[in-house]
Amino acid sequence: MKIIHTADLHLGQVLYQNYDRSDEHDHFFQQLKEWCKAEKPDALLVSGDVFDILIPSINTKKRFNEFFVGLQKELPEMHVVITAGNHDSASRIQADHDVWSFSNTHLIGVAPSLTVEDGWQENYIIELPAGFIIAMPFMQGDRAQQLQSLLDIIAERNTEGKPVVMMGHLAVTGLDPTGHNFEVGKIETQNADRLGKGYDYLALGHIHKPQTISHPEDCMAMDVTYPAPVIRYSGSALHVSCDEQYPHTVSLVEIDKHGGNVHIRQLRIDELRHFYTLPAMTDPAFTSEEEVLDGLKDFCQAGNRGYVRLRIEYAADISSNFNQQVYDILATYGDEVRFNPKIIWVGQPAASTMASAKTVFEVSELQDMDDPLDFIEKTKEQYPGLDFSILKEMFKEVEAEIRRFKEEGKAEKTGEKSSTAEVITETKKSDKE
Repeated sequence: MKIIHTADLHLGQVLYQNYDRSDEHDHFFQQLKEWCKAEKPDALLVSGDVFDILIPSINTKKRFNEFFVGLQKELPEMHVVITAGNHDSASRIQADHDVWSFSNTHLIGVAPSLTVEDGWQENYIIELPAGFIIAMPFMQGDRAQQLQSLLDIIAERNTEGKPVVMMGHLAVTGLDPTGHNFEVGKIETQNADRLGKGYDYLALGHIHKPQTISHPEDCMAMDVTYPAPVIRYSGSALHVSCDEQYPHTVSLVEIDKHGGNVHIRQLRIDELRHFYTLPAMTDPAFTSEEEVLDGLKDFCQAGNRGYVRLRIEYAADISSNFNQQVYDILATYGDEVRFNPKIIWVGQPAASTMASAKTVFEVSELQDMDDPLDFIEKTKEQYPGLDFSILKEMFKEVEAEIRRFKEEGKAEKTGEKSSTAEVITETKKSDKE
């Protein structure tokens, strides 16, 4: 069985609130199409985060449709399996499932609920002549029993020993989060043993650095073979932020048989625009505004194009219209040199500037903050009088009050009055879900 595995397209992303990346995605799609035509895989897998926001623009959806329709016209025998990620609207992707199924394209958006009826597994199993695919979208919480149920059904059907591939969009223990705005130990991960037994290859999305779990030394190896089972992140299609300072690839995977060998080749993506740090991390940071602006002019005049992030000493005297001066310089080059306003400050700020120092976030970082406390904790140095422990307790009280209102609303709708014990039981059940 041969598959091409990619993920985290983030179609429609507008970087630094200013730069549309449509041409960069078109450049990626052209490469992906050529790889599919050359390799003729049994399936192309896209493991979540197809879009960058829940409700993409009409133009973004049109670009999605045009590419995948065009791909299926050229390769009608190839199946395409697309699952929703945490950036996607699960219901919107699922709504298109029936229409796309006419062209060997399978859109799986909604995950199975915790309580499911018999036969639900058929919605997530795709049987091909060469093997089986379990298409699981992004899911909150542990789904060990459901995943194993799917694998058990395939085990009964797989009398010929065909390869079994499972898709997922989650964080797995042992991952390398380089380039993401979180630390290991502070994100919810799932152990591999909770993902079931019986697959040969687990095609993951969510983490943008290409990597094979338990094989960190082979992260950038272009041609490797492992015994099944193998868990792999293909990585994102584009550099989603300037912190992703590593090559991005698409994974070409060949599996000889169920329980056999998994051969992985990485297909290097040629990025239309690269990310630069100015000056380079090996050089001293800029020490004055004049030095910054001169360095930026030299960079542009040398013919460099892409996204630029600046490194500046805290001691540098930067004027209030600094960003506008940068944009004025770059205006000469159209959209080909793009400014990342999240400056890397080097050294220690003076005591007088501590209170005015602001934490700047990229849009992608804000999108990944599900809890308001995450944002407050990352900016708490701006509020020297804030007692964070008290704030956390206050948030707990607010959450409890919201749950109480929800339960009262449910009771009013059903015309029933729940006892205190029933409310507590239902609240605990809701928390687990």
